[in-house]
Amino acid sequence: MKLAFILDPLEHLKAYKDSSVAMLREAQARGHEVSAIMRPALAWRDGAVRAAASRLALRADHRDWFEAQAPREMALTAFDAVLMRQDPPFDLEYVAATWLLERAQAAGARIFNDPRAVRDHSEKLAILEFPQLAPETLVAREAETLQAFIEAAGDAILKPLDGMGGSQVFRVRRDDPNRNVIVETLTVHGARSIMAQRYLPEIVRGDKRILLIGGAVVPFSLARIPKAGETRGNLAAGGSGVAQPLTSRDREIAGHLAPILHARGILLAGIDVIGDSLTEINVTSPTCFVEITEQTGFNVAAMFLDALERECKA
Repeated sequence: MKLAFILDPLEHLKAYKDSSVAMLREAQARGHEVSAIMRPALAWRDGAVRAAASRLALRADHRDWFEAQAPREMALTAFDAVLMRQDPPFDLEYVAATWLLERAQAAGARIFNDPRAVRDHSEKLAILEFPQLAPETLVAREAETLQAFIEAAGDAILKPLDGMGGSQVFRVRRDDPNRNVIVETLTVHGARSIMAQRYLPEIVRGDKRILLIGGAVVPFSLARIPKAGETRGNLAAGGSGVAQPLTSRDREIAGHLAPILHARGILLAGIDVIGDSLTEINVTSPTCFVEITEQTGFNVAAMFLDALERECKA
C-alpha cells in the first residue's frame, strides 16, 4: 500500500519514542510505501485536495532516522490511506485541515482518523458524553461558577480546553491564595471556557493512557506517574511511564468506548484514566506505542497496522 502521514516537521520528531515513527517503521517493514506530508502543504487545487509528499526511507538509527526524497505534489486520492498524525493545538488551522481532508474523503481518499470525527471529538469535552465514566466535571467561563465548583470540591484540577502535554493544568485547593488569579488567567477574565474536575488522588499511581485500535483494546496501559512535587503525570511534564496490564475497571471503560469510537471512524484513540475515572479521549495523535512495546513486548504498532490494513481492504 501507499501510505501518507501528515506529520509535524520530521526533524522535530523524537524517533526513539515517537508513535508515528513506530507506525512508519512497521509499515515499511511490511513492504508498504510511506510518505510524509506537512499540514501547511494541504491545498485545494484543480478540483482536488493535493499536497507535496516526500517518500521516506527509514533507518533504525534514532538520530539519522530517515531519508526523504524531494517532495512531489499529489492528490490525496493517490494514496491507499492518509493518516493525520499532527499534534495539537487544535486551532482554526487544524479545523481547516479537517475540512480539506473531508473533501479528499468525499473524492475517495481513505483518511484516518475520520476528519469529521476528529473535529467533533474535543479531547477534553468528549468525556461529557459519558458522564457515568468520568469524575465530577464542570465546563464554564464565569468566575463565580468556577469558584463555586472549587469551593464545593475542596480540591480541583483546572485546565484549558485546547491544551496538551499537561500545559496550563492547575491544581487549585479551596484555600489556595492564588485561586482567583488562576481562574482569571485561565479564563482570560471570563472570555474563555475551561474545564474543572474534582481532584483525583489516585493520580499518584499514574494517569493511565489506554489505546483503542480498530475497535479493540491494547491489553496494557502506560501509567504516567507524576514526578515528586508535581500533580501532572504527563510525560511532557516530567512524568515517568510504567506499562502495566489493564485493571478490570480499565477494561470496562475501554471496552465500552472502543466499539463506539470505531463506529464513528476513529481507528485510533488514546483514553486517559485516573483511578476508576475517564478524564480525556484523545483522537488527534495518540502516543505511548513505543513505551508499551519496549516494556511489555506487545507490538502496538503491529496491532495498528493490522487494523489499518483491514480497514483499507474493507
